[in-house]
Amino acid sequence: MMVDSASDSASAAESAAARLAAVRKRIELACAAVNRAPQSVALLAVSKTWDASRVLELAALGQHAFGENYLQEALAKIEACSAQAPAGIEWHFIGPIQSNKTRPIAEHVDWVHSIDREKIAARLSEQRPANHSALQVCVQVNVSGELSKSGCVPKETVALALAIARLPQLHLRGLMTIPEPTPDLALQRERFAELRTLHTRVKAQLGRISPEAAARFDTLSMGMSDDLEAAIAEGATLVRVGTALFGRRPAMVRPSP
Repeated sequence: MMVDSASDSASAAESAAARLAAVRKRIELACAAVNRAPQSVALLAVSKTWDASRVLELAALGQHAFGENYLQEALAKIEACSAQAPAGIEWHFIGPIQSNKTRPIAEHVDWVHSIDREKIAARLSEQRPANHSALQVCVQVNVSGELSKSGCVPKETVALALAIARLPQLHLRGLMTIPEPTPDLALQRERFAELRTLHTRVKAQLGRISPEAAARFDTLSMGMSDDLEAAIAEGATLVRVGTALFGRRPAMVRPSP
């Protein structure tokens, strides 16, 4: 049994390595197709619903950034990994944020991608510990107008971004979107192009207020397992990949946000 267990562990590690290599290759090929450097696109491993051992597995292979959607799960995983993970592991919160959950998010993660209203941003700023570096944040934009999706509407993006940029303890880094899933490549690119256009508008406005803030505004968080090529073609600087790295998620009760 011990031999079988060791063999299973080795096989799982090989599978993780193969999946990570395959995703990196997809990013490389997508960048080559539009004359971009592969280094211009960061990979965020979306580890929601997977346990800490799977995070540590990828961390040992050199993947340093991990995304979580559900607060209680994220906090448990951060704690479980803290004593074992390689130095430099980075935690990103990418799920909807309730007002009563902002403090632990402000205290425990490095990035937040899902700010869609000023109230949440203000609470994160107030509750970020003074001895922590600034929290890196993105504005989530609902480019496809789905009622089931979080995110501010496109026409409110510039005003919200400028308000967030003025808050202490936050560094506004960019925009994020999760458009409706579709196999239509043209529609995928249309949605991502809309976010890119908004990013350009926000950056220009920031430049009139603070060149430093404008220079820091460098992130387009868009693209997932099924549409990362379209996102990269439209300028994504960070793709959020779960299924292609971890496999299909097992059926489970959804964790608390």
